[in-house]
Amino acid sequence: MQAQLELFSAEHPDVRPDTAEFLTLLREQTERLIQMTKTLLEMSNLQQVSRNEHIQLAPMIEEIFTDLAPLAEKSGISLERNGDGAMIGSDALIYRLLFNLTENAIKYNRPNGSVRVSVSQEDKQLLFRVSDTGCGIPKEFQRSIFHPFFRVDKSRSREYGGAGLGLSLVWEIADLHGGSVWVEESSDNGTTIAVKLPMQ
Repeated sequence: MQAQLELFSAEHPDVRPDTAEFLTLLREQTERLIQMTKTLLEMSNLQQVSRNEHIQLAPMIEEIFTDLAPLAEKSGISLERNGDGAMIGSDALIYRLLFNLTENAIKYNRPNGSVRVSVSQEDKQLLFRVSDTGCGIPKEFQRSIFHPFFRVDKSRSREYGGAGLGLSLVWEIADLHGGSVWVEESSDNGTTIAVKLPMQ
């Protein structure tokens, strides 16, 4: 369908403005469906992923910051990292977990805000904290945000093409590694989401 839309647009460059607007909307909806399908497939295949890789967190977070720099720069968001640690798990899945949390913190932030990703060690567990300077998550939604398809701000989710699966995938990955994820604190000054994972 996406290819057909692109072909139609290329063959009919002089369509009326209302038709062009409708085609743009169709392309956005198609892309959203593609991304949602990819995420659902990713979630269904989690159990099959190997989880015996040695992961060094600081270089991984730096890579995530590099990948998300263009998105952060659009809104003047600064990215900060603190701490380091190592664990055994799936490199690809832990990357996805931290990427999703950081991406959300950028998307739902205030212009010229900041995102901070910290790693600390407690006993034989690692604690990740991803903090933003956004407008916060209402208390009644702080558990629901980890449910599939749940979105606090539907208009903002549509703006970024979200389907409400990013944090659900984070929860699934944490659970698969024997860990947990929760909203540690949230107010008008921002939100901190914490993830605790065993080191081995």
